[in-house]
Amino acid sequence: MATSQPGISSTAKSHGIFAPPRADRLVSLDVFRGITIAGMILVNDNGDWEAAYWPLLHSKWNGWTPTDLVFPFFLFIVGVSIVLSISSRMERGDSRGTILKHALQRGAIIFALGVFLNGFPNHYNIHTLRIEGVLQRIAICYVIAALFVVYTGNRSRITAIVVCLVSYWIIMRYVPVPGYGVPTHDVPLLDPDGNLAAWLDRKLLMGHLYEGTRDPEGVLSTIPSVATALLGVMTGEWLRSKATSLKKAAWMVVAGVLGLAAGELFNTWFPINKKLWTSSFVLFTAGFALVVLALLYWLIDIKKSRGWTMPALVFGMNSIAAYVFAEMLAIFLGFVRVHMPQDGYVDLQYLIYNTIFTTHDSPPSANASLLYSLSFVLVCWLAMYPLYRKRIFLKI
Repeated sequence: MATSQPGISSTAKSHGIFAPPRADRLVSLDVFRGITIAGMILVNDNGDWEAAYWPLLHSKWNGWTPTDLVFPFFLFIVGVSIVLSISSRMERGDSRGTILKHALQRGAIIFALGVFLNGFPNHYNIHTLRIEGVLQRIAICYVIAALFVVYTGNRSRITAIVVCLVSYWIIMRYVPVPGYGVPTHDVPLLDPDGNLAAWLDRKLLMGHLYEGTRDPEGVLSTIPSVATALLGVMTGEWLRSKATSLKKAAWMVVAGVLGLAAGELFNTWFPINKKLWTSSFVLFTAGFALVVLALLYWLIDIKKSRGWTMPALVFGMNSIAAYVFAEMLAIFLGFVRVHMPQDGYVDLQYLIYNTIFTTHDSPPSANASLLYSLSFVLVCWLAMYPLYRKRIFLKI
């Protein structure tokens, strides 16, 4: 348990921003979250996008790379965490209304943080400010998943997952896209601009979209992303069950392999696509997440191999804080302008990359880009480490 901190009341530590971890926390989940956040920072902050190794780049459209696993992994973890957190609060006697109020408040804060980062430091033009984003999607899925955990049982959750995945496939496959026609007949299935999700984003949020004519965290693709979080919820319920630890790990592996197979099979009719968060993508990435979590659960919580976990826990115990710090640092490096004799005024990121990791005399390389990314992760880790060492865990 956390030790007392000067100036922080026990009530604040238990329920406020400085919340200590419980003694019965699932350490494997915290480690999984930490590895995922480290991966998110790594792939978001390449030194040179054109030179980076392909595993550190998103798939251009259909298909997947390791980078495409990071965000769905985090949403899946959100679903698992919600079950463990809410069940613990219910056991302490918190009412459904109190829990829901906190979930709505937390979702609103996370959403607002995402919008703030999109506009920081001086681009809050209401006509161009991007509304969508990673934190915004996390916030929406968090609130919806919390509603399901508080008010429904497993049958309703399974039904919701099936409805989300099947309805999204039907909508994207069979509903005509205005100005383009029927997918597979008049326009290719999942045409980058000629799909219904992109059309709806342009209709509702034109001028606010990340890729100009579409957005990877758009409106319609939020439907299947909710299924990702709910699959995490189902996993959380399984981890809370009375089954033996070995049985839990074994069946998570089985379910994960089935999810991977189902995703690959569905890929035949509805291609795996991260930017559209297709139903096959949901099944494939949730299956992948299940296998990884099962292995970590077996190694850390069953075999008690924890001596190596501290680096991941530094990020895992302050995940949102780490992500926001990384985004703010990247924005700062891109905003500050400095003068270089050969290039004139350039941003600080360019200066650091081109003086420390590469030079004008050597062409950009994947190794230089990777070293910059790893250094960026290290800087973020060093910023989070004092919080971890003092047992300060920031909660929204």
